[in-house]
Amino acid sequence: MQSAQLLSNESTSSSPVKTVISQTLPSPKALKKMLSLSAQLEQQVHGQRQQIRHILNGDDSRLMVITGPCSLHDEVAVLDYAKRLKALSDQVADSILIVMRAYVEKPRTTTGWKGLAYDPQRNGTGDIEHGLHCSRKLMLKLVELGLPLATEALNPMTMMYLDDLISWTAIGARTAESQIHREMISHLTMPVGIKNGTDGSVNTAVNAMISASRPHHCLGMDDNGNIAMLDTPGNPDTHVVLRGGRNLTNYDAHSIAQTLEQLQKAEQDNQLHAKVIVDCSHDNSQKQHDNQLPIAKEVVQQIVDGNRGIRGIMLESFLEPGKQSMEGCDHDGCLKYGMSITDACIGWEQTHTLLLELNEALKHPTHKMNGEN
Repeated sequence: MQSAQLLSNESTSSSPVKTVISQTLPSPKALKKMLSLSAQLEQQVHGQRQQIRHILNGDDSRLMVITGPCSLHDEVAVLDYAKRLKALSDQVADSILIVMRAYVEKPRTTTGWKGLAYDPQRNGTGDIEHGLHCSRKLMLKLVELGLPLATEALNPMTMMYLDDLISWTAIGARTAESQIHREMISHLTMPVGIKNGTDGSVNTAVNAMISASRPHHCLGMDDNGNIAMLDTPGNPDTHVVLRGGRNLTNYDAHSIAQTLEQLQKAEQDNQLHAKVIVDCSHDNSQKQHDNQLPIAKEVVQQIVDGNRGIRGIMLESFLEPGKQSMEGCDHDGCLKYGMSITDACIGWEQTHTLLLELNEALKHPTHKMNGEN
């Protein structure tokens, strides 16, 4: 697509010339046709969404583990990770449903890399057309490997290009209050986890669940890229994701019990899941990636001890532990292979060992996380 430059008609010392760069993008329908999901893969995604619904409903006793890189930036490393994850998924499938993180949008507190969908070259040029193409192409390859995918929905228009590939969606702590995002959830066709507020409060997430469970008449975009009024049906498969808050954690048994009690009260008058997923990263880990390991073990021990309100955990994991800076790095060769460029992750060996241990604990409830029988 060609870019058009629009210049203001007037220029004064107090009102300088402003340049707006616009780029006409292909419609969601056009990109989906170019990088299409086969009927077989469409059925696969539908089945994986159903599995997640069954876990949320309690009809499937398995633990959902959402794991993968904080963000996708290197296709080769991501596919390497995904192939290892698929093999591990098959190994633990009786007790764990593994869903791979495929995050192509990144929320920024101030500035920084916005993700593959917006800046695929990671140089600030913001080639969104190429970014959407790269994101859909990579996600399609991940679906072809047989993995259910998870993403965080930031821009409702971006989601229109990718929604048919996603089995589970997250709404972040900063966007859970947004009416636009609540309306978006209302017309998404997959289960959606809504994170508690950055202050640790669950109220925002519960209110978002109630709003998203209802039909809405809202402004949006159709598959052809036209501005349209959307009549949304409401999403019955929302749930809370506990991610901690400023200087506090909420993965302990008491915090989870309080959240479940609040959800059960709200459930009486609304179509909600009184279930939680625990994010082992972010404020729960105090942004120390290695802390995810003991948190995951403690949460699964709560499940082993009888808590059926916990239905899953989230991990940030990649091939190499930690994170690296992109500063001064304008090509893939200067980045360490398989290491995050956003939040720090646990490495593959840690992930592999952890999930095998969780699998054993879930299969054999007398097995304690510390190794004692």
